[in-house]
Formats: sequence, C-alpha cells, structure tokens
Amino acid sequence: MGRDLWRRRAGVLLVALALASGGCGYNRIQVADEQVKAAWAEVGNQYQRRADLVPNLVATVKGAADFEKSTLEAVIAARAKATSIQATPELVNDPEAFKKFEAAQGELSSALSRLLVTVERYPDLKANQNYRDLQAQLEGTENRIAVARKRYIDAVVAYNSLVRSFPTNLTARFLLGAQVRPTFEAREGTERPPEVKF
Repeated sequence: MGRDLWRRRAGVLLVALALASGGCGYNRIQVADEQVKAAWAEVGNQYQRRADLVPNLVATVKGAADFEKSTLEAVIAARAKATSIQATPELVNDPEAFKKFEAAQGELSSALSRLLVTVERYPDLKANQNYRDLQAQLEGTENRIAVARKRYIDAVVAYNSLVRSFPTNLTARFLLGAQVRPTFEAREGTERPPEVKF
C-alpha cells in the first residue's frame, strides 16, 4: 500500500516537474497520435485498393487457358488472408496484431510478384489490353502503398519520439498511458528480386 502511494506521488511530482520545465507535451502527443491514425488510414485505404484489383487481375489471367492454376490459387488464398485482417485504427496499438497484418499483406505482395513474373511466359496475355491496364493500376497501387507506408513510418517515428522523450514521456506514461507504436519492417527476402525463368 505504502509503495503504491509513493509511486503515485512520485508520478505526480514528475508530471508537475515536466509542466514546470516547458510544458507537458499533452497537445503535441495528441497531434502526433492523430497523425499516426491518419497515416494508418491511408495505408489501409491503399491495401484495400490493391485487394479490390486482385479479383479483376485473376479473372483476366484465367482467360489464358494454359496458365498455371497453382499461381492463381496462391494469389486468391493470399488475398483472402490479407482481407481477413481489417486495418482498423486499433491495430496500431497491438504489436502482435500489427505483425499478423503485415505478414498477411507480405504474403499477398509475394503472391502477386510471382504472378507477374509468371505472366512473362505468356506473350498473348501480356498483349491483352485489359491485363496491361490492370497491371498498370496494380503497379501504381504498389507505389501508393509504399508512399503510404513511408508516411505512416514517419508519423510513428514522431509519435514514438514524443512518447519516449523527457518530459513528454511523463505525460505519455502517467496521464495518457501511451505506448510506443509498432511500425513496418522489411520482409525477409525482399532484398532479392523474383527470378524470371523460361
């Protein structure tokens, strides 16, 4: 009992010191939190755009009668897994759920890369205007995802810096209960481009 009371008093004292030494950072933490949420919403938006393109891409590729069925099935399965985890604002507060989301999106990225590499073997499919349009949209979406992820990473860096730096860390811990947010990490194997074999 005495130890808990001492901790509370010490916490109040530290917060009072933080206020006296240039502000508690409460408003800055709130702004940074909103920026993280906005950046995350854009990441989710771009992933949803990609998920919406996949069925059209798969349907177009299915038109090539001798196309590898297993490649299409892998894309369909990866899309189903990726869309089963919703990119909710709460996801950025749960490092374990965030890792699952990132892994599922990574599997879809990998399956799509294999699909696009495999398509190289089908000149008729590559010449198909619908396929080319979808491929261009998918490439544009992948670029948008990269930009959205970068903005999210930047927002998380700013937020995490506030939450971990003195004196705002006192406000974050004692007044808000704020925690460091997870961010994206490079997937294993992304340093090597996919191989094209004919």
